Amino acid sequence: MVETKQIQVTSLKPGRYVVLDGVACKVTKMDISRPGKHGHAKCKVEAVGVINGEKKVTVLPGHDKIESPLIEKKSAQVLSVHEDNASIMDETNFETFDLKIPAELKGQVEAGKKVVYWVVLDDKVMKEVKNG
Repeated sequence: MVETKQIQVTSLKPGRYVVLDGVACKVTKMDISRPGKHGHAKCKVEAVGVINGEKKVTVLPGHDKIESPLIEKKSAQVLSVHEDNASIMDETNFETFDLKIPAELKGQVEAGKKVVYWVVLDDKVMKEVKNG
């Protein structure tokens, strides 16, 4: 199963997703320096980890390619809530597993509600609570 695709570093924009040091990250800032007399343009990429929120900065040649994770968005139903974790069941394959509840969703996640979670590389992360 292909979990990433190769993209040109110069095509990155804030909001795109990349893999830095094996971690899926969302690009927050992108600076491209002018090429020198004999060199290539350098791209400074600042990104924040999708799962852990850790900031990462790297500088790459503009002609390089970088991995971009393929993000699968799925919906699930909350079965139960235990402190900072929720036990959820996928709506398509009925797989059950626990997910950490992000700080911005605390208080909104309740048993019986539907949530959207992302599968990024080998990690699962809860992203939103569906209303209705």
